[in-house]
Amino acid sequence: MKKKLLALLLAGSMVFGLAACGGGDNPSEKPSEVPSDAPTQNVEEGKNIKVGLICIGDENDQGYTYNFIRGKETATEALAAKGINVEWVTKYNILENSTCEDANLELAEEGCELIINNSFGFEEHMLKVAPDYPEIQFISCTNQASWGDELPNTHNAFANIYEGRYLAGVVAGMKMQEMIDNGDITAEEAVIGYVGAYSFAEVISGFTAYYLGAKSVCPSATMKVQFVGSWSNATEEASAAAALADMGCVIISQHSDNTTPATTAQSKGVFHTGYNNDMIGVAPEASLIGTRIDWAPYFEYVIEAVVNGEEFDQDWCHGMDQGAVVMTELNEAIAAPGTAEKLAEVEAALADGSLQVFDTKTFTIEGKELTSAFALDTDGDFTPDSEEAVFDGAFHESYFQSAPYFALQIDGIEWLNSAF
Repeated sequence: MKKKLLALLLAGSMVFGLAACGGGDNPSEKPSEVPSDAPTQNVEEGKNIKVGLICIGDENDQGYTYNFIRGKETATEALAAKGINVEWVTKYNILENSTCEDANLELAEEGCELIINNSFGFEEHMLKVAPDYPEIQFISCTNQASWGDELPNTHNAFANIYEGRYLAGVVAGMKMQEMIDNGDITAEEAVIGYVGAYSFAEVISGFTAYYLGAKSVCPSATMKVQFVGSWSNATEEASAAAALADMGCVIISQHSDNTTPATTAQSKGVFHTGYNNDMIGVAPEASLIGTRIDWAPYFEYVIEAVVNGEEFDQDWCHGMDQGAVVMTELNEAIAAPGTAEKLAEVEAALADGSLQVFDTKTFTIEGKELTSAFALDTDGDFTPDSEEAVFDGAFHESYFQSAPYFALQIDGIEWLNSAF
């Protein structure tokens, strides 16, 4: 089992939470369906399992929850090919309150052997139900309390999405450098605007990785971040993107659930990179690329383990190494020349470990190189720690736990509003 980080890092992300989500306002339930083209062989002699999935949104968000649905359907097909038949019972638009506890309870009573919760705010409610059903496995995605508790039937899972963020940043950086080389902007005008949901560790980790990717190919790049205080507020996300464009940002990116930053970027004549979904369809003249978590490998892994009566990781985290982080299609019609080749080069370096996203030689905090996992103290010195995330020349994100814990503000990134 991975070691825990000391209280300061954990407290920051446990108090504020991690990104999980878009959401509807009214709880509802509608059973999911196995895709019509899913394999049906071995139905009678195969193994059967009922799996519950609790979602904060629904497929209409075309982002966070939609991404889980895609993972569910892909895993269902892969498992069917192995003779494992999955019956899903999916609850959509569940709120982060007692309705989530009720949803977990209902799924347990319906005979689900595995129950997956897809939002950070669901975990505390899930944990009220799990002790009463020790024979059922409970998973809280994007969370961190279950893997370290005393309950063997509770689990956490996340993915190294910062890898995809870094790659998206490389695409953005190459576009800005092309604009500089063509005389469209000056080096000082290579400014990225980032729409962030909350100032939680996951969001900070993501936009820092994105900025470092951009800066690796466009050294003059800087970034402005606007927090909107919501995972899914289409209007606020559009307003933030518009404000950033009006400030002179030539690239807009996001850690939020809607496509409005993409459409707003296009309306403002600037470029965009997305999250959770391919946004080229809604902004073909602006959206360069996106990145997303593919939940299918994890779903396949845990469902197969439960069916076979095997134990599985209490805290799971992988990235491009297992296909858990993927890039959406590159919009070559507007991407800088050579971008596809550069992406392949950087992805290979991430895979073989020769490139570390949070290499401490590539950024500073208040002019100083990072030597500790913790923020500067009042004297301007880094506070050391006995379980240090900074070693071998890099900050090792998601090394001690799957949930991100990089929460430092590095030079070159300006936070435009107060933290949420």
